[in-house]
Amino acid sequence: MPYHDAFELLRDEHIAEANSQALLFRHKKTGAEVLSLVNDDENKVFGITFKTPPDDSTGVAHILEHSVLCGSRKYPVKKPFVELIKGSLNTFLNAMTFPDKTAYPVASQNLKDFYNLVDVYLDAVFFPLITEDTFRQEGWHYELEDVEAALVYKGVVFNEMKGVFSSPDAVMRDLSQRSLYPDVTYGKSSGGDPKAIPDLTYSQFKRFHEKFYHPSNTRAFFSGDDEAGERLAILDAYFSQFEAAPVDAEVELQPRFNAPRKIVATYAGTKEKGKPRHGMVQLNWMLDPPADRTEALSHGMLSYLLVGNPAAPLRKALTESGLGEGMTGGGIGSGLRQPMASFGMKGIDAADAEKVEALILSTLEEIAKTGFAPEQLEAAANTFEFSLRENNTGSFPRGMSYMFNALGTWLHGGDPIAPLAFEGSLTALKEKAAAKHFESEIRRLLLDNTHRTSVVLSADPEQGAREAAREAEILAGVRKGLDEGALRQTVADTEKLKALQETVDDPADLAKIPTLTLADLPREIRKVPMDLGTLGDVRLFYHDLPTLGILYLDFGFDLHVLDKDLLPYLPLFGRALLQTGTSKEDFVSLTQRIGRSTGGIAQHRGLSARQGSDGSAAWFFLSGKAVPDKFGEMLDIMGDVLLDARLDNKARFRQMALEEKAGFEARMVPAGNSIVDTRLKSGLTEASWIAEQLGGVSYLQFLRGLVERVDSDWAGVEAALVRIRDTLFNRGRMVINVTVDGSLWERARPEIEKFLGHLPNGDFPAADWSIDYRPRSEGLIIPAQVNYVGKGANLRQLGFELTGAANVAIKFLNTTYLWDKVRVQGGAYGGSSRFDLTSGNFSFLSYRDPNLLKTIDAYDGASKALHAPIGDNDLTRSIIGVIGDVDGYEFPDAKGYSSMWRYLTGTTDAIRQQRRDEILGTTQADFKRLAEAVDAIARHGHVVVLGGETAITSANDKRPGLLDVTRVM
Repeated sequence: MPYHDAFELLRDEHIAEANSQALLFRHKKTGAEVLSLVNDDENKVFGITFKTPPDDSTGVAHILEHSVLCGSRKYPVKKPFVELIKGSLNTFLNAMTFPDKTAYPVASQNLKDFYNLVDVYLDAVFFPLITEDTFRQEGWHYELEDVEAALVYKGVVFNEMKGVFSSPDAVMRDLSQRSLYPDVTYGKSSGGDPKAIPDLTYSQFKRFHEKFYHPSNTRAFFSGDDEAGERLAILDAYFSQFEAAPVDAEVELQPRFNAPRKIVATYAGTKEKGKPRHGMVQLNWMLDPPADRTEALSHGMLSYLLVGNPAAPLRKALTESGLGEGMTGGGIGSGLRQPMASFGMKGIDAADAEKVEALILSTLEEIAKTGFAPEQLEAAANTFEFSLRENNTGSFPRGMSYMFNALGTWLHGGDPIAPLAFEGSLTALKEKAAAKHFESEIRRLLLDNTHRTSVVLSADPEQGAREAAREAEILAGVRKGLDEGALRQTVADTEKLKALQETVDDPADLAKIPTLTLADLPREIRKVPMDLGTLGDVRLFYHDLPTLGILYLDFGFDLHVLDKDLLPYLPLFGRALLQTGTSKEDFVSLTQRIGRSTGGIAQHRGLSARQGSDGSAAWFFLSGKAVPDKFGEMLDIMGDVLLDARLDNKARFRQMALEEKAGFEARMVPAGNSIVDTRLKSGLTEASWIAEQLGGVSYLQFLRGLVERVDSDWAGVEAALVRIRDTLFNRGRMVINVTVDGSLWERARPEIEKFLGHLPNGDFPAADWSIDYRPRSEGLIIPAQVNYVGKGANLRQLGFELTGAANVAIKFLNTTYLWDKVRVQGGAYGGSSRFDLTSGNFSFLSYRDPNLLKTIDAYDGASKALHAPIGDNDLTRSIIGVIGDVDGYEFPDAKGYSSMWRYLTGTTDAIRQQRRDEILGTTQADFKRLAEAVDAIARHGHVVVLGGETAITSANDKRPGLLDVTRVM
C-alpha cells in the first residue's frame, strides 16, 4: 500500500523480536532514508541523525549540537529546547554527539505532544538561527569585563569538556580511542579538546552545518503506535524544501598497524605519600567491522564471557592479581565502524604497567587454549537471550534502543533492519559456541591482532597548575596583541553577549512553540494494581501486570534493625552476598548458576524520608527475575545468597573494597553535582544523613579506612558483616513484592511461601539512630578545572510548608533564571534546583561550573525571578512539564516496584492525587511562597563546593570563613 507519494518504500518486513512492522523508505527528492517501526508501544520515539565526522578536535559537532537547539526559523526564541523541557510531556528529550554522528531523539506517550516535539526538532536541525552570539555562548569566546581585567575563555561546551577531561577515566578513554585511529575521524576528540576548542572559528562552524545537516545525509527513525503515513507527511514538509545534494560524510577505515604501539601520558591528579598506586594502563585493539548480526552478537557475548561479570576469567584474573584496584575498559564495544576492544586496570603502580599487560595477554592465551567451561557458555547464552527477549530498557525508551541498534549498520551503508532481529543469529551463535568459536575468536580478534595499543597514565600533581598557567599565558599573549581599541571592543562584545542573554524573548515568538493545554492533561493519577496482604507471616505486595511471562520478585528487609555504625558496610555487604560464593560453591560457580537459571539477581537499597515523619524509609532489597520453569531455582539461589554467603572470604572482600573505592573516586568528577547534593543534605534529615554514609564523601572516607582494616582487623570487619546478616535477614521486618500476571502468580505463590519457611523468624527491635547531624558549609578539594557548587536548607525547618505547586515554580526557576544565570551567562554545563516535598530539603546545584562565588550570588538572587509576575503561557508550560515528570513512562517491573515503594514511604494514592491537584491548580501565589522560601535559603542556607583548590581558596580569601576546607582527592 502507498504510504506517501514523496517516499519510495524499500522494505516492508515484520520483526517478531521487536513486535513491529518495519518499513524502510527513501525520500524521492533528497534521498533521505527513514526507518519506521509500527508497533503497540505507547511511548513513541522519533530521532533524526546525521553523519558528522569531525576532522579536528575543536568540538565543532558538539558545539553545533548545542547550538541548533537555541532558536530556529519557525521558532525564533533563545531556547526552544528549554521551553520543551519546561512545557512538554516528553519521556525523553535530548541530543547526543558521537564520534561519527549526531542524534536528536525525542519520545512521548501523548500523540499531540509527540508531534509537537518532532516539529520543533526538525525545524531546529534544518533551519537553525546559529548566530555568532550563539556560537560564542555555546562554544567559546573571550570574556573581558573591563579593559584592566584579565582575559578569560568562556563557553558552555568549553567548560563542559574541561569537566570531562578532569576525570582520569575520561582521559584514558580519549587517549585509547585516539591511539587506535590516528589517521581517521575516530582519532579526534569529537566532544572537543579544551586546548583545541578556541581554534574553531564561526565560519568553520557554519560550514559544518551547511555540509552535514541536509536531508541527503539524514537517517530518520520512528517507533510507536502512531500512524505511518502521518510520520512521512511530517518529514516531507521539511525534506521537500531541499534539493538532493551529495554529502561526503563517510567514515574512512583506519589502516592497520603492523605492530603494537605504546603511549605514555599523565593526568592531573594527586599522589598520596607512600602510596604509589595512582597509575592506569589499558590495552586496546581495533577490530574489523562485523560482517553480520551473528558476528555483532558474537562480539557482545565474547565481551561478556571475558569481563562481563565479576567471575568472568579475564576480569577475575585482573582483580585478583593484586596489581591494581579495579578494571578499566569496556570490553568489546559496538559504537564505532571499526569496533574497539579495551581491557586494563586503574589504581596501579605505573611501574607495574607491563605486568598488567602481560597478565592480560597471558590470560587471553590460556583461555584460547583451554576454552570456556560449558557452564560459562550456558550462563552467557542464557543471560544474553533473556536480555534480548525481555528488552527492558528501564527509563530509556525502548524505541531508542531500536534506533541506535539500527544506526550501527545503517550509518555506514548497511542493513538497518537486520540488527532488530536476533532469533536466527542467536541460534547460529549457540551452535558455533559448541565448536570452540569463542576461543578461536580470542585468537583472531585479539592475540593475533597487531593493531593494538598500550596506554599508560600516571598522576601528575603539577599538571593542573601547568595547564592553567599555559592557558593564562595564551590568554595573556592574546591580550597583549590587542590595542586599546580592540580591548574596548572585546569589553563591548562581552557586554553585548550578556545583554542578549538577559533579553526576554518576544511573547509572540514564544507563543509559536507548540504546546498542549491544561485540558489535554489527565486530571487523575495513574494507579497501579496492588493487592496488599500476607504470605505466611510476611507482608506481601502483589501487582497483576502483563510481564511477558517473567516473574519480578523483590525481598525487602528493614534497615532500622541495624545499629547505625553498621550502615556504611551495606554497599559492600550487598556485593559480598553475590560475589563471595557460598559454602557449597565458589563465587564463579554461583555467578554461572545465576546466569544459567535467571534473568539476573541484584541487590540495592531504598532510602527516603517518610510522609508526616522525621524518620526514614530505609530498606535493603534482593531482587530477581525468572521465567516460569526457573522460579524454584531462582528462589534456591536467593536463599543461598541470603543465608550462606561466604562473608569470611577475606581476599575477595578486600578486592571488592578496592574496586568500590576506585569506582567512587572515578565518579567524583563526572557525578560531582550528586556528590555535592548528598553532602549538602546530610546535615538536614535522617534519610539524607544515611545517604551520605552509604554513598557520599563520608562513605569514601570509610572505604579508605576499611581497605586498611581488612588487613589489620579482619576479624572485626567479618564480625560486622555477620551481624548485619544475622540481624537483617529475618521475616519479622520483611516485605515481599511480586510483579507478574495472574496466571503465573498462582504457580509461583506456593513456591515463594515454601521458601519463606526457611528464613529465620526473629523480629529485632528498631536500633537507636539518634544522630547529631547539623549542616555546615564546606569546600571539598579535588584536582579539577571546574566546580560543583551547591547551596541549600530544609524549608520545613525554616518554617515553610509548601505544596505540590512548588514543583511548578521550581520547573520555571530551573528553565528560566537558573538556566540563564548559571549556564548561559555563567558558562557552566548546568544549573538547577531540587526540592523534595516529603522531607522539605531544597538545594541549588551547578555542574561543571567555571565559577564559584558568582554562582552563589545567582542562587541568592533567585527569588527575584519568582516574585516577578509570570505569564499565563509560562505558567501553563511549567504545569505541563511537571505533570510530564510525574507521569513518566515505566515498564511493568518498575511500576510494581514504585507502587510498593510509595506504600513504604507513606505516599498514598490520596496524597498523590492531592499533589496532582495542587500542581494543576498552581497560581502566582505559589510562586511567591517559594520566593519567600528561597529568600530564607539566601540568608540561612549553607554551601558545599566540590572543586579545584585555587577556586576554593580564592573564594575563602574574598569571603573569609565561607567554607571549611577538606581535601578529598
